[in-house]
Amino acid sequence: MKRTLMAALVCAGVISTGALAADNVKIAVIDPLSGPFANVGEAMVRHVQLAADAINARGGVLGGAKFEVIAFDSKSNPQEAQNALKQAVDKGVRYINQTNGSNVAAALIDAVNKHNERNPDKTVMFLNTGAVDPALTNDKCSFWHFRFDADADMKMSALTDAMAKNKSIKKVYLLNQDYAFGQAVAKAGKAMLTKKRPDVEIVGDELHPLGKVKDFAPYVAKMKAAGADSVITGNWGNDMTLLIKAARDAGFKPMFYTYYAGGLGTPPALGDAGIGHLKQVTQWHANVGTDKATKHYEAYRAKYKDTKDDFYFSTHFLALEMLAKAIDAAKSAEPAKVGKALEGLKIEGDTGEVSMRADNHQLVQPLFISTYSKVDGKDVKFDVERTGNGFKSDDRVEGSETVMPTTCKMQRP
Repeated sequence: MKRTLMAALVCAGVISTGALAADNVKIAVIDPLSGPFANVGEAMVRHVQLAADAINARGGVLGGAKFEVIAFDSKSNPQEAQNALKQAVDKGVRYINQTNGSNVAAALIDAVNKHNERNPDKTVMFLNTGAVDPALTNDKCSFWHFRFDADADMKMSALTDAMAKNKSIKKVYLLNQDYAFGQAVAKAGKAMLTKKRPDVEIVGDELHPLGKVKDFAPYVAKMKAAGADSVITGNWGNDMTLLIKAARDAGFKPMFYTYYAGGLGTPPALGDAGIGHLKQVTQWHANVGTDKATKHYEAYRAKYKDTKDDFYFSTHFLALEMLAKAIDAAKSAEPAKVGKALEGLKIEGDTGEVSMRADNHQLVQPLFISTYSKVDGKDVKFDVERTGNGFKSDDRVEGSETVMPTTCKMQRP
C-alpha cells in the first residue's frame, strides 16, 4: 500500500493501530504522515503503539480498559492539525499526542483550550512528546497541555555547557529552521554560548524555510567560507538528513552540535564521516546503559524489524506510563481529574526518576550529551539504523540541573 493511501486511510479512521472497544482510552497521534516529514510522523505512531502495547499487555488501566492508538495526518500544518483534532474528538478521543513541530503544537494548545471552554463535559488533554518551543510551557502554558520532552532552552543549556568545555571551538555557525522552535534554538544558542564562551566568534546565524530546502549545499558553502569549526542546529527530519548529507558531500567536517541527529535517516546519510564530529543532546539514547533503555531499544527492533528506523524517543513511553498511572490514581479517565493527578507525579523512567512540574506542566528528567561513534561492544553496544555506529555518552545532566524559571500563569478548571 502506498504511503499516501495509507496516510489517507489512517486519517479517515479506516485504519486504527489498536483493537476497538467501547471502554478503550483513545489516544490520537497527530503528526505528519505525508509530505517531507512523513517518515518522522510514521515513526512516532510506532513509538506510541509500542508504549501502548506494553501497558495493554499488563492489563491496561482502570481494571482492564486498553489504550487505543489512532493516527491522524497533521501534514506539518497547524490548520490541518486543528482539523485532525476535530475529527479525533468526533471519534470520541479525549487524549491527543503530538511530537513534531512547535508551530503545530501551539495551534493545538489553542484549539484544545477553546474546545474545552465550549465543551466542559468532553474535555481533551494534549500529551506533547517533542514540540519543545519554551513558550509552550511559559506564556502559552495550559492546564490541558503536558510536555514530556525537555524544552529547547533546557537542552541548549546542556549543549552549551559541553561546548564551553571544548577549547578547540573558535568559530560557530548557527543554522536553524525558520519557525518557532528553530528561532528559539538560535536565540538560546547565541545568548548562552556568548555568555559561557565570550571568546568564541559567531560567524553565522541563519534561518531557512521549514521542510522546503532540497539541497543544503549553498548553506554548507557559507559555513565553510566563514571558517566555522562548529555548527549548532536544531534541524530535524529531512532537514537534518539533507544538511548532513550536503556536509558529507562537501567534505565539511565541523563539530555538529545538534538536537536531532541521532536517528530518522541522519546516521545512514552521514555514515562513518560523522564519527567523532556529530554530537547530540537528548533525554535518551540506546547506550545509556540501563536495563529499561536496552529493553525498549530491543523491543522496537523486534516489533518493527522491517522498518529502517530505531527506537529514538523515550518521551512516548514516559507520556503513556505517566498517563496510565495518573488515570489509575484518579480512578477516572476524565482529563480534568487525570490532569490534577499528573501534576507533581514522579515515575522511574529509562534513565532514572522523572517528575512533572505542577506549575507549568514541564517534565524534569536527565539529559545526555553524546557523540557519534563506532560500535565497540563496551561504551557503544548498540548501533543506530543498522549503520554499525551509535552514540557514546559524554556527559549526563541530572534533571535538577535542567530546571528553568517559568512565566506560566496557569488557569485551572
